[in-house]
Amino acid sequence: MRSFDMTPLYRATVGFDQIADLMDRALASDVGNTSYPPYNIEKTADDSWRISIAVAGFAEDDLAIEVKDRGLIVTAKKADDDTAERTFLHRGIATRAFERRFTLADHVKVTGASHANGMLHIDLVREVPEALKPRRIAISSAKDKNANLIEEKAVN
Repeated sequence: MRSFDMTPLYRATVGFDQIADLMDRALASDVGNTSYPPYNIEKTADDSWRISIAVAGFAEDDLAIEVKDRGLIVTAKKADDDTAERTFLHRGIATRAFERRFTLADHVKVTGASHANGMLHIDLVREVPEALKPRRIAISSAKDKNANLIEEKAVN
């Protein structure tokens, strides 16, 4: 694995700390990244996504979804393990505990989750506050400014 020194980025830029932190997290998570459980991320509209995680063998009570510090954390732990009394000739369905983390961008909210047919679906949407949306600024003419000056002089 390569390691990148982000120090020049911090010295030469202002306000890009989140990008450098994101790159650090992405590079650090590749080391211990497992492929269990498999998942898909699909774009369902311009500002919405769906994360689908294969959770065969887990009930809804075994799953937990938490949003914390711009991160989405999905955990699963089998509540009761009845495999002690069962004998497997082949065990190919993994029901081991897991924790899967996703980093969410600014203003991305989890709108819902559903569990059906061994799949956990988590719906996300970007909700940009009105204060951050682009707005149109009216341009006044020079005549309007001169009229305001005359009115102010007349009052004083």
